[in-house]
Amino acid sequence: MIDFETTGFVAEHHDRVIEVAVVHVSPDGLISGRWETLVNPGRDLGRQDIHGITAREILGAPAFADIVADLVELLTDRVIVAHNASFDLRFLNAELARAGYRASADFSSVCTMRVSRALLGGGGSLADCCAAFDIELTGAHRALVDATATAELLAALIASTDREYWVPAFEAVSPLAPHVGQRAAWFAREDGDYAPTFLERIVDRVPDVADTLEQAEYLAFLERCLLDRYLSEHEMNALVTLADELGVGRTTAERLHTLYFQALAAAAWADGIVTELERDDLLTVAQLLSIPAEIVSTALEAPSTEVAAQATATAGFDLAVGDAVVLTGDMLRPRAAWEATLVDLGYVVKPAVTKTVKLVVAADPDSLSGKAKKARDYGIPIVGEPWLLDLTAATV
Repeated sequence: MIDFETTGFVAEHHDRVIEVAVVHVSPDGLISGRWETLVNPGRDLGRQDIHGITAREILGAPAFADIVADLVELLTDRVIVAHNASFDLRFLNAELARAGYRASADFSSVCTMRVSRALLGGGGSLADCCAAFDIELTGAHRALVDATATAELLAALIASTDREYWVPAFEAVSPLAPHVGQRAAWFAREDGDYAPTFLERIVDRVPDVADTLEQAEYLAFLERCLLDRYLSEHEMNALVTLADELGVGRTTAERLHTLYFQALAAAAWADGIVTELERDDLLTVAQLLSIPAEIVSTALEAPSTEVAAQATATAGFDLAVGDAVVLTGDMLRPRAAWEATLVDLGYVVKPAVTKTVKLVVAADPDSLSGKAKKARDYGIPIVGEPWLLDLTAATV
């Protein structure tokens, strides 16, 4: 598992790695080791309000060239796993090249964003995928936090699939040639409180609008670029290059921008009101993405009661054999027992909330768990354990 924090998003030009974290995970998903270090990029740190790293912290950090030997040892004979792996691999390859290291073989890699979309559907952000499994993600944009959350997400994905699903990645692993060079001690970031930005809070609730994995990758990169609500010339060029590499044409990109903006607006309206801060933010995004004025105007209008309301009432609600059900929270009856009962009744118990799930059963229907939040995003009914008791009693 690897994760980078960077000065920006264009690995091939002037942007550099400023923090790296590596987490080792066993084939069955257990974390077996963690390493992290700040990296002195020899240049300014970019938007510090995003990654939270200060110039004072970076002064004692090693240069990337001085951690290459250790990093290569940590990565050899390993599948490189990352969320939106193409981003991290671009920076890994660019930094290794600058340090004069040439890998003896291509890296075997797995992208948890792509796997999550393929297996679960739904949004592609790390926060969104973690929420589907109730994986905690507090302090995002710290490399070790993101890498650890990705490791836990990988474990959940492994548990949800057959081992054969992962065999191609394991078979593609090759040892890396060692790097002979100076080694410096790794230098972890200081601990500190993290307060998510308004954008990070709202993006986590934005439903997925991509049709393909390539479009999802484009949107994931777009979200990164929009974190500071500014698109530099380098970022715009990088978006154009990525779109070309992924086969995302101009018409498709414009459609994705519009759908993304509309989803962002819908998320802002989720609590029934758009504040001045949210309104200004939406207008900024609209300008950056060249959203037509009529679409912006419509998005800023309060949705109708029918559209805004989420149907969580369960009167007259029936499950059909084969429907997918998700459980969340500590219930009076052990979860394993409930799962066995539901399976016996012909229902499918899922580990994560996706758009195909019919019902979420929570220890507390007002739960704020990641699963419950995603259920509300998708309009999936949430019921308590008593409703489940009534259901099973009625089928006996």
